[in-house]
Amino acid sequence: MLTSSLATSLGAARDAASAQVYPPGTLYVVATPIGNLADISLRALWVLQLVDALACEDTRHTQTLLRAYGIERNNAQLLAVHQHNETQAAQAVIARLQAGERVAYVSDAGTPGVSDPGARLVAAVQAAGLRAVPLPGASSVTAALSVAGLAAPHSWDAQGFVFAGFLPNKTQERQTAVAHIGAQARAVVLLEAPHRIEALAQALQALGERPVTVAREITKQFEQVVTLPAGDLPAWLAQDPNRSRGEFVLVVHPGQAAATLGEGERVLKLLLPELPLKTAVKLAAEISGESKNILYDLALTLKAEG
Repeated sequence: MLTSSLATSLGAARDAASAQVYPPGTLYVVATPIGNLADISLRALWVLQLVDALACEDTRHTQTLLRAYGIERNNAQLLAVHQHNETQAAQAVIARLQAGERVAYVSDAGTPGVSDPGARLVAAVQAAGLRAVPLPGASSVTAALSVAGLAAPHSWDAQGFVFAGFLPNKTQERQTAVAHIGAQARAVVLLEAPHRIEALAQALQALGERPVTVAREITKQFEQVVTLPAGDLPAWLAQDPNRSRGEFVLVVHPGQAAATLGEGERVLKLLLPELPLKTAVKLAAEISGESKNILYDLALTLKAEG
């Protein structure tokens, strides 16, 4: 049984991590698995046993997680710190730290503070002159990037990536956000829930041939990672209902680095108010001889800026 085999890891955690000094009066920000319970570090297991209290995004979820590893905590040791009460609940955590306790913070999955609660708690702890220590581990963002196969950028402004997280719910705001992504030379990482993935796919369709890596159910039994043109996303989802299930990370691959535009930009600005975007881009590229893809990215930016 998985739970019993995981519980045997506690001895290894003690042997591997207990020699390190863990100062009292410190907040330990602990990454937890994003789906596969085996993706927990030995140091995380040791600290989850060591601390005096655990601040949790969801105390019930954390209690289930702890028991999977054979760690027993009573309910009084679990503090609810989530997106709706984080600012106020941080004061209770700070009071414990000031009393010399060690407190760990865990979100429901992955690394706290990255599209999860935790950032406000850490800021409040640091503002109080107290220490926050990271315990790194699972992250859906870096996991998806590692298998996206991003081509090495050819210019400095295409290096690295932008983490955008969840795009807005409202259609117009989402379209504006996608327009900005289209004008971005660097890779952009997005997160999405299953009930919104189809709407996001429709919005990203505007990026045309720009490659997008879709990572679904990362680390879980039905994990799936595919790379395809953004314009093909809605059709790909429609081919199999299972493709809309699970949590999603999408990596929009780097675009062409913005070039210094001359005549093409001037022509595009003249045509956009009078013609559909794609027609304006096509004519501006034919007239100026400049890159159609670069002009398309510029057109999306101009539209977003009104």
